[in-house]
Amino acid sequence: MHTVVVGTSGVTASDVLAVARDGARVELSAEAVAALAAAREIVDALAAKPDPVYGVSTGFGALATRHISTELRAQLQRNIVRSHAAGMGPRVEREVVRALMFLRLKTVCSGHTGVRPEVAQTMADVLNAGITPVVHEYGSLGCSGDLAPLSHCALTLMGEGDAEGPDGVVRPAGELLAEHGIAAVELREKEGLALLNGTDGMLGMLVMALADLDTLYKSADITAALSLEGLLGTDKVLAPELHAIRPHPGQAASAANMLAVLKDSQLTGHHQDDAPRVQDAYSVRCAPQVAGAGRDTMAHARLVAERELASAVDNPVVLPDGRVESNGNFHGAPVAYVLDFLAIAAADLASIAERRTDRLLDKNRSHGLPPFLADDAGVDSGLMIAQYTQAALVSEMKRLAVPASADSIPSSAMQEDHVSMGWSAARKLRTAVDNLTRVVAVELYAATRAVELREGLTPGPASRAVIEAVRKAGVQGPGPDRFLAPDLAAADAFVRSGQLVAAAESVTGPLQ
Repeated sequence: MHTVVVGTSGVTASDVLAVARDGARVELSAEAVAALAAAREIVDALAAKPDPVYGVSTGFGALATRHISTELRAQLQRNIVRSHAAGMGPRVEREVVRALMFLRLKTVCSGHTGVRPEVAQTMADVLNAGITPVVHEYGSLGCSGDLAPLSHCALTLMGEGDAEGPDGVVRPAGELLAEHGIAAVELREKEGLALLNGTDGMLGMLVMALADLDTLYKSADITAALSLEGLLGTDKVLAPELHAIRPHPGQAASAANMLAVLKDSQLTGHHQDDAPRVQDAYSVRCAPQVAGAGRDTMAHARLVAERELASAVDNPVVLPDGRVESNGNFHGAPVAYVLDFLAIAAADLASIAERRTDRLLDKNRSHGLPPFLADDAGVDSGLMIAQYTQAALVSEMKRLAVPASADSIPSSAMQEDHVSMGWSAARKLRTAVDNLTRVVAVELYAATRAVELREGLTPGPASRAVIEAVRKAGVQGPGPDRFLAPDLAAADAFVRSGQLVAAAESVTGPLQ
C-alpha cells in the first residue's frame, strides 16, 4: 500500500487524494517529530510561567480573559473538544473526514502548533486503522476554521463519541481504538485548541473537487464535440489561430480537445450549404470560451489550494524564535472564495451543456434529426424527459452557485464577528460537482444517439471509440422507448468513473 510521509513543509494534493480516497498509510518524518518536540518545549516553558498566554493558560474566544490554573488545564482542553463537538445533521462522507484529519495532521507536523509528538502519532494511527470519526453536516462557520467537524475528530482521539470502523459499522470510538491497540490521548495545554483551529475540511473538499472537475471539464469537451457532430456543426471555429488572438489558456485547451475529438469526422462542416445557418448557435460555437473560463478558474483555485497545503493554520502559533502569537490565519476567506467561484463555473458549464442537449432534441433546430431523437415520434417520447431531468439539475446548480462566502453571521459573543462560511461553500460545491457529472452524462446520452442517427455519415475515430465504449458499458443506442433511468444511470457511471475520457484518449492521446 502507498505510504504518505508527512514532514514540516506541508503536503501535496495527490497526498490528500491518496489518504482520503485510496486509504494510503500515513507516517511522520523524523524532521516532523523533531519539530513537534521542539515546539512542545516552548509551550511547556510558557505554561510554567505565571503570565497568561492565549490557548495555553487562558480560556478561548470570548472567554480568553480568564486565566486558567495549572490543575484545570487538562480539563480545559478536554472541555473545548467536548463542547465544540456540537455538529448536527447527516454524516459527511468518509473521504471528507479522512481529508479533514490528514490535513490537520499536516499542520500539527509543521512544528507551529505545540502539540506533542505522541498526539500526532495517534492521529496517524487512527487514519491507518481505517477509523473514521462521525462528523456532521452542520456546525462550521469557516472561522475559526472548521471547529465542529474538527472537534468530532479530536473527540475520537480522546476515545469518546462515535466513529466508523473499517468494516463500515459505527461504534463507540473508545472500543475501536482499543481493538486496534491505540491508546486514547490525554490532552495537555494548547493541544485541544490546536486540533480544532483550521480550515482543513474546506481545503480537503477543494482538493477533491479540483480532481473531479479536471475529469469533468475534459468530459464536457468530449460531449460538446459529439453534440457538434450530431448537429452537423463546423469545427472551423476551433482553429488554434482563432483562440491565439484571445489568449486565455483554458479556452485554447478546450478548443484543442474538441478539435482532437473531431479529427477526421465526416459530420462537421455541412451547414455551409444551409443558407439560414451562417453560424452555429452560441452553445456550440462558444463551448471553448465557456469551458475555458472554467478551466482558468480551476487554475486559480489550484494555486490557492497549493498555498494552503503548504500553510500552518492555527491560533496561536509557535514561532521559531520561541514566541507564541495570536493571529487570524484560520479565517477561511481564501478557500471560501474559490469554492464559490468553482460552483459558479460548474453551473455555467452545466447550463451550456443543457442548451446543446435541448437543441439536439428540437426538430426545428437539430437540422434533420427526429423530434426528441425518438424512434417513432408521437408513439415514442424519446429523450424528452431526460432533458427535463437535466434541466432540473442545471436549475439546482444555479441555486448552488449563489456564494456562501458573501454571507457572514457573528458568533462567540461578537468576538468572532466575521466568518467565512467556507465549509458551506465546500458542501454545496460537492453537490454541484455531483450534479455536473449527471448533466454531462445526459448530453453524452443524447449526443451519441444523435450521431448514430446521422446515417451515411461517419463520425471521427475518437467519437466512434466513445460510442463503442459507452454501448459496452450498458448505455443503449437509438430505438423504441424503454425504461430510461437505468440508461441514464449507466451513462452517469461511465462519466463518473473516467471511462468517457479514457475512451476518447485511446484515440486522441492525452487531452489537456
